[in-house]
Amino acid sequence: MAEQRENWSSRTGFIIAAVGSAVGLGNIWRFPYVAYDNGGGAFMVPYLIALLTAGIPLLFLDYIVGHKYRSAPPRAYKKMIKSAQFIGWWQTLVSFVIAIYYAAVIVWAGSYMLFSFGQKWGEDTTTFFVSDFVQHTGDLTSVFVPQMFIGLLIVWALAILIMAGGIRKGVEIANKICIPLLIVLFGIMVFKAVNLPGAEVGLNAFFEPNWERMKDPSVWLAAYGHVFFSLSVGFGIMVTYASYLKKNTNLTGAGLVVGFANSSFELIAGIGIFAAIGFMAMSSGQDVSEVASGGVGLAFFVFPKIISTMGSSGDFIGFLFFGSLVVAGISSLVSILEVPIAAFQDKFVWSRRKAVAVIGGACAVISIAAFSTGSSLVLVDVIDHFANNIGIVAGGLLSIIWVTWFNRHKIPGLLDHINRISSVKLGGAWVFMLTVITPTVLIIALGLKLIELVQNPYEGYSTTILLLFGWGVVVFFGLGAFILTRMRGLHDDEDDKARVIDDASTR
Repeated sequence: MAEQRENWSSRTGFIIAAVGSAVGLGNIWRFPYVAYDNGGGAFMVPYLIALLTAGIPLLFLDYIVGHKYRSAPPRAYKKMIKSAQFIGWWQTLVSFVIAIYYAAVIVWAGSYMLFSFGQKWGEDTTTFFVSDFVQHTGDLTSVFVPQMFIGLLIVWALAILIMAGGIRKGVEIANKICIPLLIVLFGIMVFKAVNLPGAEVGLNAFFEPNWERMKDPSVWLAAYGHVFFSLSVGFGIMVTYASYLKKNTNLTGAGLVVGFANSSFELIAGIGIFAAIGFMAMSSGQDVSEVASGGVGLAFFVFPKIISTMGSSGDFIGFLFFGSLVVAGISSLVSILEVPIAAFQDKFVWSRRKAVAVIGGACAVISIAAFSTGSSLVLVDVIDHFANNIGIVAGGLLSIIWVTWFNRHKIPGLLDHINRISSVKLGGAWVFMLTVITPTVLIIALGLKLIELVQNPYEGYSTTILLLFGWGVVVFFGLGAFILTRMRGLHDDEDDKARVIDDASTR
């Protein structure tokens, strides 16, 4: 017998979990640099426009699909449009792959949280991280890295324990701990950073508007791209989370809270990061442009250098910064794992424990085997790039096209569902943004990225690495989704009947 579908304890519990998913590592180490590199203060204009015209509209679509059809992506899309089950499995497999490498990045942050005491990275922070810590060789290697093995065991044990607790006793409680803890840790770090000498230099660089950059189409693409990734839309998380909501939950109100809470955290992250960068620039006599960096470079090369210039007080700020990365990472990992766990529960009518054991166990085994080696940095870099820039974008784009272009007769029913229970009503503006603006931007972004990846091997990696862990991952999304779609599920007859009734009511 299938277990009764769980619900969040309250709308607040859902919002906290959704914010926990949206606020991840990228908010802390990606947004500040993207904003700085694309016009500083002026970037906030295209960023807010992108949030309102693409991010939140797509977030609402995910909420409607999950809530109306009360299932994880594969079954939810299949209940709505039979041929769309493929899209749900594509999104599910994207989440499965992201979970595998995301755990490794959490281990990096957790290790550096401990390294902060005594600033064990020394003077050459890049060499310490690349050679001493992850033991990167630049290619595929079988070198065993004990500290990664132990760290991954801890992260996966914690993640599986949380997932086994279910929605209320696992995911919700974990986020109710993680989000306040993240606010406290990062809030203290930002307060310390803005009071450092030279902080104003970094903040001026971060906020000073370069209005000329707004004429550059790439800046607008960067804004739309970041909003898309930042809100956790397009790879099944919000569809899954919304499926656990009670029947009369205010969906648009919750979506607006999640969207603006996520953006507010990003802005605060930018203030803290660039205040610290300004301090380092002044201390070293360099320009902010020579110090500023994003991604792994910011977190593990630049920030340790900043900490080292602070003397003994840097230990505490380092602990706060890397502790924030760990907490943000755990809350996001939990949400990512929920997608495949819920999807396989729906498909094969597994118990929660069986789904967690099989899916969580498979993720853990693959993750520990692959990322306990000297290849971890290469694998994270390549898989992350292809999963985000092709996997997530394609998943979100396909969901929009299938629902709003090929099955427009579904739109009135979706609008009726969300407007009946929500405070902010949706109408023609939402439909226009979802059918014109969002897909146009995503098609352009995906097309440009595919051309770039074909013409220029990513980061100069070997053809073998790119074929196996770049394009190979994309093939896995497509082939895996095709196979899982063709497999017969125990709910198929029931879903077919429900879809006929739903179609009749929307025509």
